[in-house]
Amino acid sequence: MASGSKSAEAERAAIRRAVQVFERRSTQVIGVADRPKMQFGKGRQRGQMDCVDESTNTDHFLRYLQSAGYLRFHTVSRRDARGSFFDGRYPHFTAVLKDGSGTLWAVDSWYEPAGGPPDVMRLAEWKERGYGGVR
Repeated sequence: MASGSKSAEAERAAIRRAVQVFERRSTQVIGVADRPKMQFGKGRQRGQMDCVDESTNTDHFLRYLQSAGYLRFHTVSRRDARGSFFDGRYPHFTAVLKDGSGTLWAVDSWYEPAGGPPDVMRLAEWKERGYGGVR
């Protein structure tokens, strides 16, 4: 991130790597082991994060990058959600970026263990996914 990105696409790739580093290092320091996805009913296991935890952590990290001047092509938007039980999906949350054209991008690290590559995709595409715990 420090060298600066040359395009919005390059910045999203750098953000993806930065979230991986942030998660890997923070879970090492805290001493927790976060597995991919939280199985229903396992929320009380030490270190296991749900999508609310993951999206909140990612949102705060992205806001730090923004306040430090590392984001040139994106701004951080409000977290968003998909699913409502009625549509056959469990509610699921993500951090969100907005690029210069107004396109919203989901940054979702829930599907991987801590330090795994987060999904970074158009929010509209992200909202269409997620049936049965599948990406």
